Formats: sequence, structure tokens, C-alpha cells
Amino acid sequence: MHFSTAVIASVAALLPMASAVGNAIVKNNCAETVYLWSVGSSVGAMQTIAPGKKYSEVLRTDPVSGGIALKITTSSNGLYDGSAQTNFAYTLDGSVVWYDLSDVFGDPFSGHALKVDPSVATCPDICWANGVSPSGSQTHDCTSTSSVTLTLCAASC
Repeated sequence: MHFSTAVIASVAALLPMASAVGNAIVKNNCAETVYLWSVGSSVGAMQTIAPGKKYSEVLRTDPVSGGIALKITTSSNGLYDGSAQTNFAYTLDGSVVWYDLSDVFGDPFSGHALKVDPSVATCPDICWANGVSPSGSQTHDCTSTSSVTLTLCAASC
């Protein structure tokens, strides 16, 4: 019986590592404050990200919409007043995270590089050298244990 308890305890200790997931991170390297809302089937509280600061959330699944969009504007009421938005979206699908970048209602970071960089080096990044989407798909995937970081006003691609 002692052996069984030890095996169960060992397996239980490994479970948190097997289910670990990365984070979605937004770094603000811009000179201005930006505003972020985490949106799935509901809208999270507005997050204010000052220059040099970051926002981070654990990758999660929304049971209704399936995915999460981190909606970023340069206006404190930007989600509600039609301001230009950059949407950093992800979908957690088992051991895979799908991520993409898009703009709606304009290009709030035009003239500034935007870079999505997964923490796993073999996963593809997304980079908009001038803050505007190039043509073609911007959707990529990586292991769900990877953190995926969007840097606003990145130094370069």
C-alpha cells in the first residue's frame, strides 16, 4: 500500500507541470499610455499600461467564444468610441495556442513596429515594421506552454 501511495503522490506532483500554460503579454514600449481590454464572451476591466510597463494574463479558453482578444487602443474610452484598435488574439486548443494580430477601425500604431514573439524560439513571430498589417495571414500556432508577447513600438522587426 505504501508503494501505491508513493506512485500516486509522484503522478499528482507531475500534473501541474503537464497542464501548465504560458501567458499572453503586452509590453508598452511607446511614449504614450495605452489601454487594453481582455475580451472573450464578456469584456474584462480596462487595463492602463503606462510607457515601459506590461500587461500579462495566463492563456485561457473562453467557454462561449473559444478565444480571447486583447483589444488595445490609445484612447481611454477607445473600446467604446470607435477608436482604432490593435487586436492581439489567441485561442488555447489543448496543447496548442493559436495567435494573431489585426487592426480594426484604423491603425493606432502606424509608424511604429509591432512584434509578436513567442517564448519558444521555433515558433513563428509576427512583425509589422510600420505598425500596419502586411498582406497575408497573420495567424500562427505554438505549444501552449509558450508565452506569447506583443511589443508595441518595438525597436525593430
